[in-house]
Amino acid sequence: MKLAGHESQLAKKNRPVVIAGPCSAESEEQMLETARGLKKVKGVTVFRAGIWKPRTRPGSFQGVGVIGLEWLKSVKQETGLRTSCEVATAGQVELALQQGVDILLIGAHTTVNPFLVQEIADALKGVQVPVLVKNPVNPDLQLWLGALERLHHSGVTDLGAMHRGFSTLDNAPYRNHPKWEHALELRKLVPELAMYCDASHIAGRRSLLRPVSQRALDLGYDGLMVETHFNPVAALSDAQQQIMPQELHMLLQALKQQNAQVEKGKQGTQLEKLRKEIELLDDELLALMSRRTKVSAQLGDCSKQATQTASPDPVRWDLVLENLLQQASTAGIDQRFVETIFQEVRSQYARTHLYNYGMSS
Repeated sequence: MKLAGHESQLAKKNRPVVIAGPCSAESEEQMLETARGLKKVKGVTVFRAGIWKPRTRPGSFQGVGVIGLEWLKSVKQETGLRTSCEVATAGQVELALQQGVDILLIGAHTTVNPFLVQEIADALKGVQVPVLVKNPVNPDLQLWLGALERLHHSGVTDLGAMHRGFSTLDNAPYRNHPKWEHALELRKLVPELAMYCDASHIAGRRSLLRPVSQRALDLGYDGLMVETHFNPVAALSDAQQQIMPQELHMLLQALKQQNAQVEKGKQGTQLEKLRKEIELLDDELLALMSRRTKVSAQLGDCSKQATQTASPDPVRWDLVLENLLQQASTAGIDQRFVETIFQEVRSQYARTHLYNYGMSS
């Protein structure tokens, strides 16, 4: 699939693009104080803030609304930073453009609704403004791709994808599981598309910002978005994942140093590509092992409640192994290797399951 004539001017000018600012606009003082700190951070070129905040429950802080756009305008006038905010309706698009917002974000909760995306796309006809589209909440590649196509068909030529992670059965240790392979699949389908990483919404907490950001840069992402607040502990939303401007400076320095070391140690483009692919597969394996362990524990609990007299092992391991070996043969995988892993998994299950029955030695 091609987005004919598409080229991201935002990513073309400076890589990696660093977008930073508070999760929510709270006051003009908060906006300006944060922006002044970010102006001193080398590499930050775009200031972002949430003006309208989608919330599941109506009693939560849902943003300050239109007044926040005026504060964004003040930030731009004082610091010279380009500004960005998330829009969810055609009306919000019109208001943001009237106040001179430079870059529009389409949020994850909007991307899932083709009707809203189409309304936004219609409102942007004839307007040349960069638009970054966040992935839908759930890992649905067609929804993400469809949102980009709707905007492109409306004449938006400066498009980018914003990877903010996905809601899955088990997100641990992240707030939203990155599922890197899903974002990279989008890039394969649209190789000319600029890709950005919303490290804050993937991480969910400060301690994970560096590894998430580093992985994104290792995978060739064009930029990062990191939520930054001059006083995170007092933030009205997502306080646990925001950092101060000076902390962002240290984060970017650490990423820069590590990138330099990686470049120095590379032994060829193909080798590096394969190494990154192995890392992604390892992440998937660990995530599957974690989910399997939890389901296995639940199975043991259910079996214990169902009967106290029957065999404590409800799994027909012989049938499971037979099925796995057939699949391995079809896939061209060494059956001995599969059987070895299977026996380890069975042993681990038995230790946990029998212990739950009070049968440990």
